[in-house]
Amino acid sequence: MAFSLCCVRNEIDTCMQRTVKMPAVEAKPDVVPQEAVSAPHDDEGKEDVLMSRNVKLIPITNQTRELQTIIREKNTSRGDFVFYADRLIRMVVEEGLNHFPYTPQTVITPIGAPYEGLRFVKGGCGVSIVRSGEAMEKGLRDCCRSIRIGKILIQSNEDTHEAKVVYAKFPEDIARRRVLLMYPIMSTGNTIIKATKVLLEHGVQPDNIILLNLFCTPKAVRCVTKAFPQLTILTTEIHPVAPNHFGQKYFGTD
Repeated sequence: MAFSLCCVRNEIDTCMQRTVKMPAVEAKPDVVPQEAVSAPHDDEGKEDVLMSRNVKLIPITNQTRELQTIIREKNTSRGDFVFYADRLIRMVVEEGLNHFPYTPQTVITPIGAPYEGLRFVKGGCGVSIVRSGEAMEKGLRDCCRSIRIGKILIQSNEDTHEAKVVYAKFPEDIARRRVLLMYPIMSTGNTIIKATKVLLEHGVQPDNIILLNLFCTPKAVRCVTKAFPQLTILTTEIHPVAPNHFGQKYFGTD
């Protein structure tokens, strides 16, 4: 019996010595690759418009793509639509504020230590293009409580798409300010071109205008950058199909 047990033990030891040890594999989270997320469904015409240094996409993450998907989904309830649209708007507004000037600021912390930081330089304002642009006002107010906001009402001819200014009201000193022009959906670019012309008539320099946008088409970007190459366009997505239902869905008039 002792001999048999020894034989079995020797066999086991031999097998263990011959066993090939596999390297440990680290578990990876189930996350969609960024290169897959950041690419729109149709890249046609996107690359050339991004060649302009003044056309900027906010960083595209899985979270950003989810918000875009919910907003585009036709069965999204209005409550969810507004909630997730406000989140996406906030991202664009925060990125837009990065284009405003800041000045070095030294503060004293609660423990008495100095801290070298930055302070926002006042002198900016917002201008919303009625009506859909008003959806972005809350996001701007949440970030800058005391910022002044002007408005432009522009109507477009349904047949010719020609834009006409109906109403415009701005801060009196808008010519000395940097302007965050708010318009979430840009399909043709005609409305933005008209609004920019009005701002220029009031003394605003084109390089002081930053368009805050959620969705735009390559065609619209080309039109705007051709007319005003110094204007900055900040958006989340350039795609041939823009969600033109945005304004009606957001305000509950769809």
